[in-house]
Amino acid sequence: MTKEQIGDFTRRISQSNRGELVVIMYDIAFVYMEDAVRAHEEESWEAYKEALRKGQQMMNELIGALDFSYDMAKNLCSIYIFCRDLLAGAIYKRETEDIAAAERLLRKLYDGFVHAAKEDTSEPLMRNTQQIYAGYTYGRGDLVETCQDSGTSRGFFA
Repeated sequence: MTKEQIGDFTRRISQSNRGELVVIMYDIAFVYMEDAVRAHEEESWEAYKEALRKGQQMMNELIGALDFSYDMAKNLCSIYIFCRDLLAGAIYKRETEDIAAAERLLRKLYDGFVHAAKEDTSEPLMRNTQQIYAGYTYGRGDLVETCQDSGTSRGFFA
């Protein structure tokens, strides 16, 4: 994962509500899977294993985000465990077929979570963060993000 992607995910997480946070976790898992495939093509086995381990960690985070008071959560948990096991198998087989199978399965679920996140109108989970606006101005060759309320206190309140 590149520094730009890490910064983008950090910004998105700081501005997200519960529904958007699940979508972000999916996005992070997809990036790790792409990193693993790229490392496999380059035969960089340590990077390959590291990317797949981080992908497995994202499956664990998705499992942890489930609300088991709903019946659907049990089914989702089984799917996440299956995908985590596929990624574990890919580490030892050094093949990308299991990564592709896990990604296909997760992409089907991802579309539903994106749709549900659009309907979630709850407030962001993190309070007291800077509001970031992108697209108001453009720099030479890139988009400039502007932070508002930079003079206010953003720490913990005691």
